[in-house]
Amino acid sequence: MNLVQPAMRRPLTIVVLIIAVVLGSVLALRQMPRDVFPTLGIPTIYVAQPYGGMDPAQMEGYLTYYYEYHFLYLTGIEHVESKSIQGASIIKLQFYPGTDMAAAMAETVAYVNRARAFMPPGTVPPFVTRFDAGSVPVGNLVFSSETRSVAEMQDAALNLVRPLFATLPGVSAPPPFGGSARAIVVNVKPDRLRAYNMSPDEIVSALTAANTISPSGNMPIGKKYPMVPLNSVVKNIKDLESVPIRTGVYPAVFLRDLATVQDASDIITCYALVNGRRTVYIPVTKRADASTLSVVNSVKENLPKFQSVVPGDVKVSYEFDQSPYVTRAIAGLTMEGALGALLTGLVILLFLRDWRSALVVVLNIPLALMGAVVALWITGQTINIMTLGGLALAIGILVDMSTVAIENIHTHLAQGKAIARSVADSGKEVALPLLVAMFCVLAVFVPSFFMAGAAKAMFIPLSLAVGFSMVASYLLASTFVPVLSVWIVRSHRPPTPLTPALSSSPMRGEGESSSASAKAERAETRTNGGEFSLAPSEGERAGVKGFARFQRRYAWFLRRIAPRRWLVVSAYVVAAAWVIVFLGRQLGTEIFPRVDAGQLQLRLRAPTGTHVAGTEAIALEVLDIIKKEVGAENVAITLGFVGVHAPSYPINLVYLWNGGSEEGVLQVQLKPGTPVRIEELKERLRKKFAEQLPDVSFSFEPSDIVSRVMSLGASTPIEVAVSGPNLAANREFAEKVKERLQKIPLLRDVRFGQALDYPTVEVAVNRERAGIMGVKMSEVSRSLVAATSSSRFVVPNYWADPNSGVAYQIQVQVPQSSMNSLEAAQNLPVSYRDGKAILLRNIASVKEGTAVGQYERYNMQRMVTVTANITDTDLGRVTKQVARALKEIGAPPPKVSLALRGQVVPMQQMLDGLQTGLLLAVVIIFLLLMANFESVKLAVIVVSTVPAVIAGVVLSLWLTHTTLNIQSFMGAIMAIGVAVANAILLVTFAERSRMAGMASADSAVEGAQSRLRPILMTSLAMIAGMAPMALGLGEGGAQTAPLGRAVVGGLAAATIATLVVLPSVFAILRGQASTHSVSLDPDDPLSGHYVSPVGRN
Repeated sequence: MNLVQPAMRRPLTIVVLIIAVVLGSVLALRQMPRDVFPTLGIPTIYVAQPYGGMDPAQMEGYLTYYYEYHFLYLTGIEHVESKSIQGASIIKLQFYPGTDMAAAMAETVAYVNRARAFMPPGTVPPFVTRFDAGSVPVGNLVFSSETRSVAEMQDAALNLVRPLFATLPGVSAPPPFGGSARAIVVNVKPDRLRAYNMSPDEIVSALTAANTISPSGNMPIGKKYPMVPLNSVVKNIKDLESVPIRTGVYPAVFLRDLATVQDASDIITCYALVNGRRTVYIPVTKRADASTLSVVNSVKENLPKFQSVVPGDVKVSYEFDQSPYVTRAIAGLTMEGALGALLTGLVILLFLRDWRSALVVVLNIPLALMGAVVALWITGQTINIMTLGGLALAIGILVDMSTVAIENIHTHLAQGKAIARSVADSGKEVALPLLVAMFCVLAVFVPSFFMAGAAKAMFIPLSLAVGFSMVASYLLASTFVPVLSVWIVRSHRPPTPLTPALSSSPMRGEGESSSASAKAERAETRTNGGEFSLAPSEGERAGVKGFARFQRRYAWFLRRIAPRRWLVVSAYVVAAAWVIVFLGRQLGTEIFPRVDAGQLQLRLRAPTGTHVAGTEAIALEVLDIIKKEVGAENVAITLGFVGVHAPSYPINLVYLWNGGSEEGVLQVQLKPGTPVRIEELKERLRKKFAEQLPDVSFSFEPSDIVSRVMSLGASTPIEVAVSGPNLAANREFAEKVKERLQKIPLLRDVRFGQALDYPTVEVAVNRERAGIMGVKMSEVSRSLVAATSSSRFVVPNYWADPNSGVAYQIQVQVPQSSMNSLEAAQNLPVSYRDGKAILLRNIASVKEGTAVGQYERYNMQRMVTVTANITDTDLGRVTKQVARALKEIGAPPPKVSLALRGQVVPMQQMLDGLQTGLLLAVVIIFLLLMANFESVKLAVIVVSTVPAVIAGVVLSLWLTHTTLNIQSFMGAIMAIGVAVANAILLVTFAERSRMAGMASADSAVEGAQSRLRPILMTSLAMIAGMAPMALGLGEGGAQTAPLGRAVVGGLAAATIATLVVLPSVFAILRGQASTHSVSLDPDDPLSGHYVSPVGRN
């Protein structure tokens, strides 16, 4: 496809199109969302089911089971996970990639409604939401006040700020963290109950009867039709104190005689800590398809609006902002790309020694990138490190086509042709090789569209960025470069040909020169317009002559090794195989490169069953230890959440999971520039915690936005799940697993993932005795719930605030300070008979015990999980050690299964997809080459550089201590495409010489010599362009450095193989080849079946 002639006929049209692309790219950059990663689109749905007061076993058996049973009917379901704790259950539905999630959500809601028909009365509908690894917190709205209580801030955040916050685009708005719901609390005095021989259930019943919601009717009075409201619900909460509890006897008993009424909050189950102080905060969580920067900017813009609706003594601030890291990462990658473009231009200038020609080549870079940006915008991509990485990766490749085009133009100029004729003839000669080379580079990205999951989501944006850049570069090389060359290069010609002209004639020998070369060496020559061009400078003349000497020496070297070509090829194969096999085995593997963002997140677990106040004290002590270790002046902010979310807000468990009051999650943000490495800090903290808090277990979790997204939802990299129908058997084998994993030196924080021995106060009612005494189980249950929790989950009762119109629950409870011993529970009145109170001890035994605090299930099988972190190693290496350790333990008991999960499964899936993609890329390139050359052997010759690419990638990763991850795999695949593009040009020239009658060895040398300059120029230009990325100079450079290192190493090795080994391979495989075409057309003169017209007669 030759576009040169149409472009030269309509040059102003080309200029207009270029201007349109530039303007379109400016608009695209303003409109495109910015984020760290592309949308991962992990198909996940969460169902959060509350039922206040139900213990974990009840939640599992009465609610979770029925959901799981029905969810397994969902179309496209891959697995169902669940966690059940006291008062709440979370079910995670994981679907296969490619599932229609809109249909899946509709199906899920339908099965939720069906499952609820089997559940206990009073089961409220659950929350159903999409939430995956891309839905990460990007900051927190923090509420602080010197005068207001946590309950007041919670109410303001929930009812005043959250309605404004939730409507912002791209925001997922859970209820506030750290507070309990506002409630009208009736605190019953146990001693007064016993004095009046009453039970808490009687108070609940009396309040329900005296404060009931009643609809309003209407009545016609004259011409009016007024409503008839009834004060069945009190307006002033103090009126509740006048509610009679017992009537018909003397003296009458009112609520004020037994309890106090307060406008307070539900029982405290958690605390939020910002810089060690109790507060309330709303996590700013972006939706999976939203832009981090857009969400953060929107929240910041609306801060004044949030502040205006809360009381004046409450401050609303945005803390733990993740956007600066995103901004710096994008800016760093942009800087690396700009620096790479500059270095690329310098390399081109160094080779061409002509600033005009170099300008033509370098202008191709920004214009191609602008065209790619427009295409990315049209296809709905965002600006992220993958698309930017693809554009930065393309910088070195973009000069390839324009370099070949401009270099061939100079070759024709050196033959004495006019500039326009040189451009036209050059375009005809390089059109097909450039097109094939472009298709070969694009072919390496075809497999990305057949990948699945996160690998596909990460790879496709990079593939599109490179692909669009390559297409734009090809179009520019075929249109813009010819036009600009005629305008700019017309008054300047190099003194000697940069390479021999592309032609079908045999190429000159080492010492020969053409008449065109002689003419080009004149000091002054006349152009087609009659004007004189200036002679090249001495520096340019010396540079060209110096490279000519290098070409001659290179050709001499190739001729010297030509007789030993079998030895050269054998040594190449052995060396490449040794590097790939021996060094390749030493490379570590992980999902994504780890970065040090100066953030720390750890999960602590106090002794099981610790009260939330005790957990808070431990959390504050932990924060003090961290501050002492890093220096208080280096800590920017700390954020903590201790305890378990209130049952009123079960959806919060999706955003941050805590299994009980003994758990806490702490985040620490260090100030920029703090000289502390996070991994080293973790090791020091582990030692400090072990010394000062031996009874507390700790586990470090992903903290920064990159780590959270790329952990793909796993809180720890290693998780071993022991599952089966018998929990006791699961636990017994899990104990062996935990003990064995603790012996692996590279593992840290080995512990069970759930509380298995939660303390209980077991109340066992003697049904026979209770029946004799006339006490019903429902009376015991309601009284015990009111005394140990509250009546809000037994008998809902409401009061509407006349000032705001918001309804709050009225709950009866015994102050927890009064229920602080077994004796207090035993003396609880549960009923009233014959003027006497019946105490709990009269009909039941009360004793201490233990129970499972958290049930976890996988596809309806109970499981016990063992979690662990890693240190000083990569995930792949430690995974092998864990797998060996599990084998050493032996086979699990019957009906017990063992599975390695955490980040291991997604890593294996991702690497398998990338390995398959790498193989498919080579196969596609081979088929494309075979179709282009109409020769299997020529295709084999070209792809013979692939082992060099892989060996170079492995060697560069090994030398830089870089792991195999999604970035380095992408770099390897990219390097293969570029290496093949270079090899195509060399093989094309060599084959043309052979077809013209040269011997295969001589034609290989001639082809290599003629392509030496463009191959070195394009390879060194790309290596220079990728050097800033490989060095990881920008913020977050560690994320993209493996990609750059893989490209640099692979391309460097491939260049050496192309220039040294490829001629020998060509000489071997084409030594006995025929000069006839494989064409079967008898009218084709090159076909072996050709029949001349004379012969036909």
